[in-house]
Amino acid sequence: MTKPGIRLEGGGATENTVGLNPMVGIAREDIFGAVAVMLRETAGRPVKTIKHLSAFGGEVAKIVTNRSELAPSAKDKRFADASWRTNPLYRAGMQYYLAVQQGMNNWLDDIELDELEKARATFVTRMIIDSISPTNSLVGNPSAIKKAFETGGVSLIKGLKNAYEDMTKNDGIVSQVDRRPFKVGENLANTPGDVIFRNEIMEIIQYAPATESVHETPLMIIPPQINKAYVNDLSPDKSMIRFLVGAGFQVFLVSWRNPSKEHAEWGLGDYVDSLIEASDVVRKITKADQINVSGACSGGITTATLLSKLAAAGDDRIKAVSLMVCVLDPDAGDSEAGALVSDHGIELARQRSAKKGILEGSSLSRTFAWLRPNDLIWNYVINNYLHGEDPAPFDVLFWNNDSTNLTAALHSDYLDVYSTQPFRNPGKVELAGHKVDLTKVTQDCFVVAGVTDHITPWKACYRLTQLIGSPNVDFVLSQSGHIQALLNPPGNPKSKYFHSETRPPASIDEWMTTAATEKAGSWWPFWQSWLAERSGPLKPAPKTTGSRIYKSLGPAPGEYAFG
Repeated sequence: MTKPGIRLEGGGATENTVGLNPMVGIAREDIFGAVAVMLRETAGRPVKTIKHLSAFGGEVAKIVTNRSELAPSAKDKRFADASWRTNPLYRAGMQYYLAVQQGMNNWLDDIELDELEKARATFVTRMIIDSISPTNSLVGNPSAIKKAFETGGVSLIKGLKNAYEDMTKNDGIVSQVDRRPFKVGENLANTPGDVIFRNEIMEIIQYAPATESVHETPLMIIPPQINKAYVNDLSPDKSMIRFLVGAGFQVFLVSWRNPSKEHAEWGLGDYVDSLIEASDVVRKITKADQINVSGACSGGITTATLLSKLAAAGDDRIKAVSLMVCVLDPDAGDSEAGALVSDHGIELARQRSAKKGILEGSSLSRTFAWLRPNDLIWNYVINNYLHGEDPAPFDVLFWNNDSTNLTAALHSDYLDVYSTQPFRNPGKVELAGHKVDLTKVTQDCFVVAGVTDHITPWKACYRLTQLIGSPNVDFVLSQSGHIQALLNPPGNPKSKYFHSETRPPASIDEWMTTAATEKAGSWWPFWQSWLAERSGPLKPAPKTTGSRIYKSLGPAPGEYAFG
């Protein structure tokens, strides 16, 4: 047995796509509260504060006399320019910043706060310190100054142009990706298929078979309501749908409509009912009594609610389920951002979206960016504004920036997952028109999480394995972050995942140390085999999509991919 080689350091922007925490947001009062706690500790324990100020002063003295040995981490790309090592002024400025960072970290380690207060203080302090890095300003960034001289000031003009365009065309959010090379339906989301059903809330896309024979039991993929469904069919080399179709599965994709204010009343119950309708359509087209389903992130919450509701009704239309990067019982201790979630903040978030009728996609993007400012703000401020460069074109980030709104009612229901913990309290809390109880869900279940996922932390995803009543649960831990855990096609020699041959035990430590083994390669082929065992025998592939009743309404990726 091999213990998982888990790396806890953060990833780049591609691993930090929107999840459940940004739905809650951070209340201004909670940030001020965390600052107040630190001020209280400073004033209440002067001896300890003086000790750390003295240590900081000693380090500053070393910097001034050129005796300091402070150096940035080799992984900190902000200080990669040679001037930070060779220019005395820049080196001193960098070391002063690192001394502040080190001093604050040492002080936070030393102060006597409870675990939650310390997590809040750490998060706020880190956000503030990241913002004052000398690299974030033109005068403090030697590579930006060099660029300005080399280009005769053109880089500064281009940087101002980029900033102006972000202010006027990107809701004031610094751009993370060059969108120009990508066209949905052309070089993205181009697996052949047709929209075979559409109602006000969703479209259903059936993908054309790519093999002579297909498995009898179809698969319906349920995406998050945040962002567009075509993440499942991104560029051809990353397309999960293309992979599944090529393996002989009948694949259907739900594509949610991007709601506006007039749809404010659509709640989780409406989305679950629409999935019941979708499953009826899929079963009629394929003439199958049962279907398999797969849901990811917030789509996984919707899927789990669907399973609970069907179980309560004694409806066995679902044969097996896959739940990916999905947290059903969030806890404040799961992440630093989670530590700032409070009852007060939840209610404020609920009131804001209720007033507008929606939680805007741009608001989600802005909130999330400030949860990880180094990766999602300052990195791009330096590249786009100080260096005057365009952000790189990258399909994952293009999709991630193609965000959608959440209806006020659905937003409120997702907030209830935080405040009332319906999945953690089986049979006690009403959600989507019934009392949620996953212990009654007995379908075989496949769970996927990502080691470096900061949005749906893997240990929180693991808890899902203990909530569901199925005797057959497989848990896969992918060696990557939130979205990269899913877009993990075969072919990457560095890919690996962890899996146990038996049902995951209640103890995460036991799973890590005695149950899980390391597997080389992508988890997709393993999932393909798992799914094939639960998808029935092969039969001749249908010659066309849809049926006599459900005819094509247009080619994939459908109208709602552009709304």
